[in-house]
Amino acid sequence: MKRIITVQDISCVGRCSLTVALPIISAAGVETGVLPTAVLSTHTAFPKFTFCDLTGEIEKISETFSELDIDFDAIYTGYLGSFRQLELVSQMIDRHKTDKCAVVIDPAMADNGKLYKGFTKDFARAMAELCGKADLIIPNLTEAAFMLDIPYTEEYDEEYIKDVLRKLCALGAKRAALTGISFDPTKLGTYLYDSTTDSFFSYFNEKMDVAYHGTGDIFASATLGAMMRGHSVESALTVAVDYTLECIKLTMADEDRRTYGVNFEEALPYYIERLKKYL
Repeated sequence: MKRIITVQDISCVGRCSLTVALPIISAAGVETGVLPTAVLSTHTAFPKFTFCDLTGEIEKISETFSELDIDFDAIYTGYLGSFRQLELVSQMIDRHKTDKCAVVIDPAMADNGKLYKGFTKDFARAMAELCGKADLIIPNLTEAAFMLDIPYTEEYDEEYIKDVLRKLCALGAKRAALTGISFDPTKLGTYLYDSTTDSFFSYFNEKMDVAYHGTGDIFASATLGAMMRGHSVESALTVAVDYTLECIKLTMADEDRRTYGVNFEEALPYYIERLKKYL
């Protein structure tokens, strides 16, 4: 059985970060180790929440893994909340990275043309440096723009997206997959550039006129889970697009839905079945 470690915060209530990464990747049949960077009572879309910073534990936990000779088939990072956490995660990658260990980074720090509260352009540049150590990065277009220090735009064509992807890989990442890409008002999906083969791949499915908290975390987690089950990056991204859409559709059909996020749990049987089908 494959073993991964995912480094990000956890909300006691609310579907995002570790709260979705752990069950989704575990459902893929992958042992999922967790390294929480913070504990929140709820995710930050709630009007009130508590926050406990665990930055001081990251290095000690990582060093203990090394002392115990615990190895990983992937290191997966999501929301990292400070320069110090970026530094510690970079050191952790250096400590645990091997030829068989994939590094997947979701640079969760911005959306809709704006950085999340508390982040700066300097933080985005530091995140870009961390992304240079990845085998695969999965930013949205806002995060890509801030890491590349280029203007954010919602008006783009395919050549623009290809150029952004090439520049992202020029940071050092082997592969970059942009999320939330659309060239058609009825379609939404992802666009990948693989610098190791100088090739592009894209996949789109139905675009729903809704927005839910945590879908980016679901997408990245579903991608990694599929990769660990033997899917190519292209196949894994396809599964993740379809699974995220299924989560949204089931949420919209739920009369008792809440604002905590999407019903990813209800869609797990669909995800598990899709893992059996390869491109």
